[in-house]
Amino acid sequence: MSDLWAEERSKRCRAAEPLAARMRPRTLDEFVGQRHILGEGKLLRRMLEAGTLTSLLFHGPPGTGKTTLARLIASHTDAAFHQASAPLIGVKQIREIITEATRRMGETGRRTILLLDEIHRFNKAQQDVLLGDVEAGLLTLIGATTENPYFTVNSALVSRSTLFRFEPLSEDDIADVIRRAASDPERGFGDRDITLTDEAVQHWATISDGDARRALSALEVAVLSMHKDGEQQLVIDMRIAQESIQAKAIVYDGTGDQHYDVISAFIKSLRGSDPDAAIYWLALMIEAGEDPRFIARRLAILASEDIGNADPRALELAAATYTVVERIGMPEAQLALAQCTTYLALAPKSNASAKALWQAQEDIREGRTLDVPTPLKDSHAPPEADGSRPGKGYEYPHNRPDAWSDQTHLPGERQYYHPTDRGVEKRLAEHLAQLRAKRRRNGIGSDP
Repeated sequence: MSDLWAEERSKRCRAAEPLAARMRPRTLDEFVGQRHILGEGKLLRRMLEAGTLTSLLFHGPPGTGKTTLARLIASHTDAAFHQASAPLIGVKQIREIITEATRRMGETGRRTILLLDEIHRFNKAQQDVLLGDVEAGLLTLIGATTENPYFTVNSALVSRSTLFRFEPLSEDDIADVIRRAASDPERGFGDRDITLTDEAVQHWATISDGDARRALSALEVAVLSMHKDGEQQLVIDMRIAQESIQAKAIVYDGTGDQHYDVISAFIKSLRGSDPDAAIYWLALMIEAGEDPRFIARRLAILASEDIGNADPRALELAAATYTVVERIGMPEAQLALAQCTTYLALAPKSNASAKALWQAQEDIREGRTLDVPTPLKDSHAPPEADGSRPGKGYEYPHNRPDAWSDQTHLPGERQYYHPTDRGVEKRLAEHLAQLRAKRRRNGIGSDP
């Protein structure tokens, strides 16, 4: 017996959906963005046109169309479609889907696509359940994640899938989505008298940071809030646009790609002596809620590795900044982070100390470990096998007028530290050159 009210209930359910859900593209041609993988001649488009779809892993920021595209692919290929969220589904349900997919393939030849949102939330055992059937082609998996799958997805599953990285939508893409929703009479607000100013559209396109869902939510808030006020003709200008979206959505994952990419940009800007770029990346991390202690630690590391003795005060400031972060906390500590960032960016750079350490470590790992010369040994130690006393013959430098010793402190007098001619290290380089010259005159050591 047919359900006479099914269509009406379905219509009401669709009407209750948020605008972003109603405006999901119905065909591949309606899909906006990701032209680098879905444009004419691109890999995913070629796979779909040739009917050679493999299991896929979509990774990228939220609101870029990963789930939507998975649905479109299922529709395009006429495959049975199951959607599940990794945190909410267990092994039992997955096995049931696999059993049904196997039956369907055997009886009708129809493929089954399983969209698994947040696949990075699956543990290794859960992911292993999928391996055999994915490899056999009984189930086509589309995994969606905001994380880098190379770090969060079972390597065996990665090797059986084709990976596609989704990029944030461009401002033009976002603006196109907004205007399409405002003019669509069936799914959007095309049945209302709405005027969207270019400034309002541009504001949403910019501040949504490539997230189409956020831009559509802003449009929906603007329209519905004005409609409740009884306005017939709705003019959405810059003021309304600003009120409807409030604070900017910052695309930043504190544990994923963004975390590593932004801190990398921050460090490279400091190393490249660009305080403006460094401050921008610092501000992004602060606004996104990055752990300030993590930032302070990286500043201290850079102060030693990339500035070193060219400006010894850099490490002092970095250490003081870490103390401020620990003892005062945010938001006040952000000022210390900014001060340290600009100072380190403009400080003269030298990695001579770090390179000296790395070279010595390489010699120790790859060569024979040198013995400590007898005069340098601990004088409190017992006599050696030949009866010699450890520490005997040591010359105390402060007993000499220039507080300098011409003793051999390292067999072969290897030279590891090569100071630069930048900042304070220039004076150290001149002094070291004098000391090494005296050693050569005294017959100790050799030219590097």
